[in-house]
Amino acid sequence: MVSKGMEVINRYVTIKAHIDGEPQDSDFELKVAALCLRVEPGSDDVIVKNLHVSIDPYQLNRMKSCSSSHKAINFAAAISPGMDIDAYGVGRVVVSGNQEFEEGDVVVGLISWGEYSVVKGGNMLRKLDTMGFPLSYHVGILGFSGLTAHGGLFQICKPIKGEKVFVSAASGSVGNLVGQYAKLFGCYVVGSAGSKQKVNLLKEKLGFDDAFNYKEETDLKSTLKTYFPDGIDIYFDNVGSEMLEAAVANMNPFGRVAVCGAISQYTDNGKRAAPDMLDIVYKRIRIQGFLAADLMNGYADFISMTRDYLNDGKIHVIEDISQGVERIPSAFMGLFRGDNVGKKIVKIADD
Repeated sequence: MVSKGMEVINRYVTIKAHIDGEPQDSDFELKVAALCLRVEPGSDDVIVKNLHVSIDPYQLNRMKSCSSSHKAINFAAAISPGMDIDAYGVGRVVVSGNQEFEEGDVVVGLISWGEYSVVKGGNMLRKLDTMGFPLSYHVGILGFSGLTAHGGLFQICKPIKGEKVFVSAASGSVGNLVGQYAKLFGCYVVGSAGSKQKVNLLKEKLGFDDAFNYKEETDLKSTLKTYFPDGIDIYFDNVGSEMLEAAVANMNPFGRVAVCGAISQYTDNGKRAAPDMLDIVYKRIRIQGFLAADLMNGYADFISMTRDYLNDGKIHVIEDISQGVERIPSAFMGLFRGDNVGKKIVKIADD
């Protein structure tokens, strides 16, 4: 229990230096600082006790010394060593100078990799209507991961029932939802993942028509030809590199590629995709990168569909939750080793 005006100890995670390769434990520091739970008179700041924080691969690009992503959008702005690391999450207001928020409000938006967040002006926060679902759902399936999956599929790729869909990193936070949405819509869906356990999850629990372990394949173009003898209509790309090249080689005319991420390149800048441009030209393939912020015009449809699927038991929620702020670095590093299954979240405190 915390009281307004009291001083608390805030533990939070920062980086020690820019990270230009695969993140290591030595790159991070758990800092401790006193925080007074008070806002100055006239301030519209909000102090939030963080409850659940999203762990996402794109944050690594923000930690690099240089990345083209830094100037693309505020969400991707560079993180300097020692500074707070903002991230999407859910928390509870403990002090507010902002008339839009009151003590005790549950909020969702940009908080931080720490136990408490001081949110200037209450920017990028909103009161959360839980709709009767667990708070963690609003970090994952009802948060940006779900919006990215839903909007990437329906707004970017515009599927037609019966089309053939391939999803890479299909057991991840976004990929598993893309596959489920596509199956529920009436598409044929195949996913790739990095272990037998993950492949079994896709086929036996999530309803994918088929799946394969890409680590066991030596010729991805031939592998995809086996799983898609009649070609691929939609490829939802989370990894880039050789997988994108192989998918393009197997695309049907007027195929669509939604480029959600390129995690293979995040830790190895030399891993660049080089799809056959003649395939793209003569098959009239559309390849489109996108960000979750581009999809907000479809937010209401996303929430409506996903809420109904959840209430009807038609969609599965796959979460991988670690406990405690001190687990944030290991949770983050695990993303690049393929440790997580589903949405990676760190629970900072009890609801």
